[in-house]
Amino acid sequence: MPTVYLCVPGHEIVGRVMKVGSAVTKVKRGDLVAVGWMVGSDRTCPECQAGFEQFCPNMTLTYNFPDKHLGGVTYGGYSDSIVVDERFVLQVPSNLNQPRLLLCAGITTYSPMRHGSVGKGKNVAVVGLGGLGHMAVKFAHALGAHVVVFTTWPKKKDDALRLGADEVILSKNADEMQKHERSFDFILDAVSADHDINTYINLLWRDGNIVMVGAPEKLLAVSVFGLLMARRSL
Repeated sequence: MPTVYLCVPGHEIVGRVMKVGSAVTKVKRGDLVAVGWMVGSDRTCPECQAGFEQFCPNMTLTYNFPDKHLGGVTYGGYSDSIVVDERFVLQVPSNLNQPRLLLCAGITTYSPMRHGSVGKGKNVAVVGLGGLGHMAVKFAHALGAHVVVFTTWPKKKDDALRLGADEVILSKNADEMQKHERSFDFILDAVSADHDINTYINLLWRDGNIVMVGAPEKLLAVSVFGLLMARRSL
């Protein structure tokens, strides 16, 4: 969708409820709440009915999307106020005195790990230690997996270990990469720059799964044989 100006962005919002509609039951005036990248969906499509509103073909995004309530487009978290369907409002626990919520980075990494059954006994790799990667390391560690971080930056090793990584591998070291072939049950690739995805596909064990969340701009050249030989999935 092309940008419609005036555009007010912001999709990781924490604020106070100022008004509620007569049918609202989930929140009340004065509640501290959070809003992610969606403020509404059609609630009737098969995706919504299955609880997967994030795949709704008629969703309403937090900003720069047609506003079904007020007309024009939606304005995001940097606006003075925002109208949100209560389904997409999250209660902030009262014991968080200074909530610093990473709503987008959090769900982007937590969801595929839960879907991929990451947990105890699983070997998990995180490619890239940036805004998404550092959250992935913390989640994988908290879920009980053995966590290995792949990075091109040696200076990120200490941060990776502090966040919960068990090992840190420099991806430019061919010998170290080869040692980890057929080692991982799950790989989360959080790199948005152009890189060779086949290098990481080859690190997967049988039935291993690699999930892309970094969204590189260029098309990826994927070797199908790398997937076929061990029933891997991308």
